[in-house]
Amino acid sequence: MKIKPYGDTMNDGKVQVSFTLPVKADELGVEAALEFARGMNLENPSVAHQEALDDNFSLYVVYGNYTKEVDTSKIKIETVDTEKMSMYEVQDYIEKNIKREITIVGAATGTDAHTVGIDAIMNMKGFAGHYGLERYKGINAINLGSQVPNEELIKFAIENKADVILVSQVVTQKNVHIDNLTNLVELLDAEGIRDDVVLVVGGPRITHELAKELGYDAGFGQKKYADDVASFVVQEIVNRKLV
Repeated sequence: MKIKPYGDTMNDGKVQVSFTLPVKADELGVEAALEFARGMNLENPSVAHQEALDDNFSLYVVYGNYTKEVDTSKIKIETVDTEKMSMYEVQDYIEKNIKREITIVGAATGTDAHTVGIDAIMNMKGFAGHYGLERYKGINAINLGSQVPNEELIKFAIENKADVILVSQVVTQKNVHIDNLTNLVELLDAEGIRDDVVLVVGGPRITHELAKELGYDAGFGQKKYADDVASFVVQEIVNRKLV
């Protein structure tokens, strides 16, 4: 199926983009914004809004027509391929198939100071009606919080015989998350325990495909909750015979 964006009528290609430029909010700035829009393959662009941010910086909102189509039949998405279960189904699965409590250690690592994501997955109250892992029977969920160095996370995981390490990454300026996530895998390999744990990463810019490329078992992005993570890790533990 071939599709285009639409605004007023189907497939009219109408789009809106916004960006800032290091120029004054004047006629030159408007023309520069239009040039950028044309470079984005927008036909008949127009600046709907221009705003000065400072003496030499300005904001632009540009409308235009995007002429290209996207064939959705050719899009391939790599996703976590496990059966999603409810909290109660996960608890039953642990009781029947693992037959012991599993330990999940989670943290926002490196310089990442954001705890919203890891708290939504780990803390008992959870998020958006999805209880966090602390509420699950059969799961010992330990949330180490934010700005946890990779070395400390690994040391804690070893001392507590963690079955799962869950990493949250929100701050991604200059791809710092890539370096940090890669470093964690390298340290686990150096310790000789990479194959002994289920390694999961989550965050707003994380995809399952990226996670696999970096050496993780799974990656969870936006609109994923504790039950998504729990469903994957308990089945992964069984599939890899880590029971």
